[in-house]
Amino acid sequence: METLVNLESFVRAAQGGSFSEAGRRLGLTAAAVSRNVAMLERNLGVRLFQRSTRKLTLTEAGERFLMSIDGTLDALQAAIAEAASHDGEPAGVLKVSLSPAFGVAHILPLLPRFLEKYPRIKPEWHFENRPVDLIAEHYDAAIGGGFDLTPGLVSRTLAPVHIVAVASPAYMAGRPPPGDPSELAACDGIAMRSPRTGLIRRWIFRNAHGAEIAGTPAETVVVNDPVAMREAARLGLGVSLIALIHVLPDLARGDLIRLLPDWYADAGAVSLYYASRTLVSAKTRAFVDFVIDAFEPERMQRFAP
Repeated sequence: METLVNLESFVRAAQGGSFSEAGRRLGLTAAAVSRNVAMLERNLGVRLFQRSTRKLTLTEAGERFLMSIDGTLDALQAAIAEAASHDGEPAGVLKVSLSPAFGVAHILPLLPRFLEKYPRIKPEWHFENRPVDLIAEHYDAAIGGGFDLTPGLVSRTLAPVHIVAVASPAYMAGRPPPGDPSELAACDGIAMRSPRTGLIRRWIFRNAHGAEIAGTPAETVVVNDPVAMREAARLGLGVSLIALIHVLPDLARGDLIRLLPDWYADAGAVSLYYASRTLVSAKTRAFVDFVIDAFEPERMQRFAP
């Protein structure tokens, strides 16, 4: 029977496109990964990769073999991790996708406490502005918004996303503050173009009394990332309509001023997603419970308008 390390070396090399990248992920040297793959090829009697000095590509046989074992390998690794944690301590690589702005500001600070509690878990966190396919891309969990709740996927709400109007004190110096969202049209605006749709979203603001008014500043500056929106606002380039969760520290420090404090637009929620397998791995369950506890209902109030 083929050893797990040879199979894992093959799969990671195929995913990373090189022995060195596979070695980085496995904690091995590129030479060790190459030897493991060569042993696998010798045992199978087929060539799995076409090798050159600049590129590593799968052969036709290699592609078929990868398709046949990829999911099986993940299942084996999960079973091994579960067996290894029979003493009750979760262990293994925890692969998580996080939206950059929210992940860096609100999830990354939780990591020291999480690792202190679960020292045998090895985080592999990807900060990216896209809804990943948890199952196909082998993620244990994801944190963000805009995910389709396909069968087998569980969603847990972490915080509401409320869009607010902000600007720097320098930009607002000498300017009258807008009285309602419709007056934002007279302001220079920092707009965001969606990386997925290419569109600039328009917002309907509401207040505590249920009134609704559309509000859109002029499109003076257009970017495609919320962090860039925040920084452009801090530079005094105009008014930004941005999620409150992205600017809380800036508002607290006075780097930004919230305009129209009684008005906000609802942009859904930031949620934690994971696959609802029959047996969720101990490392994933530990992460889910830890993060949910950190965002318990009373703490969610800091994200409210």
